[in-house]
Amino acid sequence: MTATVAAIDLGATSGRVVRAEVGRGVLRLDEVARFENRPVRIGGGLHWSVLGLYGSAMDGLARASREGAIASVAVDSWAVDYALLRRGRMLGIPYSYRDDRTAHGLELVDRIIPQPELYARCGLQRMPFTTINQLAVDRETGLLEAADGMLMLPDLFGYWMTGRRVAEATNASTTGLMRLDGSWDADLLAALGIDASFMAEVVEPGTRIGPLSAEAREHFGVEGAPDVLAVGSHDTASAVVAVPMEEGAAYISSGTWSLVGIETPAPIATPEALAADFTNEGGVDGRTRFLKNVMGLWILTEAVRTWEAAGERIALPGLLAAAAEVDWAVPVFDPTDAAFYPPGDMPARIEAWFAARGQRAPRGRAEVARSILESLAEGYAVTLRDAARISGQRVERVHVVGGGSRNALLCQLTADRTGLPVIAGPVEATAIGNVLVQARTLGAAPDSLEALRALVRDTADLTTYAPRPRG
Repeated sequence: MTATVAAIDLGATSGRVVRAEVGRGVLRLDEVARFENRPVRIGGGLHWSVLGLYGSAMDGLARASREGAIASVAVDSWAVDYALLRRGRMLGIPYSYRDDRTAHGLELVDRIIPQPELYARCGLQRMPFTTINQLAVDRETGLLEAADGMLMLPDLFGYWMTGRRVAEATNASTTGLMRLDGSWDADLLAALGIDASFMAEVVEPGTRIGPLSAEAREHFGVEGAPDVLAVGSHDTASAVVAVPMEEGAAYISSGTWSLVGIETPAPIATPEALAADFTNEGGVDGRTRFLKNVMGLWILTEAVRTWEAAGERIALPGLLAAAAEVDWAVPVFDPTDAAFYPPGDMPARIEAWFAARGQRAPRGRAEVARSILESLAEGYAVTLRDAARISGQRVERVHVVGGGSRNALLCQLTADRTGLPVIAGPVEATAIGNVLVQARTLGAAPDSLEALRALVRDTADLTTYAPRPRG
């Protein structure tokens, strides 16, 4: 038996719709639509164009349905961002997590609950844009007074598609409002002035949300009547499903962000984990993603954007080739520094970072690019050593999935700095994890995560990078 399903995979810079055929020994994906996702600055705030995103996603689903019947569809996206609702209607335009209001949210939450206590309750890394911090700003500005509910963005799309409001568990786990046992923290919500009824019912990946509504089918021209399913709607949760790992492995989901960590059977919310700034996010089948958010290829992308805005034409393959030719030691910086979160002139920020510490900054495009990749690789190496130390799990190899798995220089530098073999691929791990969970729900894929990962291992193109001797 095989199942034909569709994944709506929304990233922070682009979205895509993938049609897939999945069965035992079968995993075939076809990207049928890709569209841009750019936040828009309005009235001093940075917002997502969610209606345009929804329209593009549904147009892509319609295109996929015209190629043959689709049994189900599921949505995944980045975490933390949400829409406020009143009587089922969206209020305003959802903010982007890169909006600079989030720093103030940290201050507001700190007044409500000390960070050590918050970490013991939810186990999340201290990040300015976590949902709880954004909601604290909404409360201060009066936005929450008009709202009677909220939905994370994949859940918002699911609601528009079916009319049913749910909170998928892996994405809910990134909000800072959920206890380590997977339930909403009513006491914490009350401290924020939020009633428990504000939050939707939590559902696990694999739950059937409902059929695609007749209104959506008619408006967008979707053929058939696919079911809308919940999967690991936090894109990293889906990506980790598709990491073809076995015991002793760590993972890096590499794209705009780099999510670097290991899979554990339960959260690790110890003082040691807090001091190392690790997060515990929900995974599929009750697993925990014990990881750290390390800034990713966003820094390089923004650097290229800055150079091109100045009138230079940058071909990324050529830039990476030039960076690979840099055979001298380049300075490295901390890619987790909050200075690199917002959009802007990354080369200038990198220069300022080094200047503030009395250090030499990289010079020229090739050296800047090499410094960015070396800094990311060093950030990965430090994080993985900490993950192994805190968890007590051995790490013998590293899997890199997502867009960064195509960056051969970054993968090689990661192998060099970790001293571990790096297995790169699959590139479309998030979409693969999405469709695997759907197919399993439909009875067309193996039951266990280990068997799903074996299917990926047997069907994906993987490249291994061995660590080179340090000179």
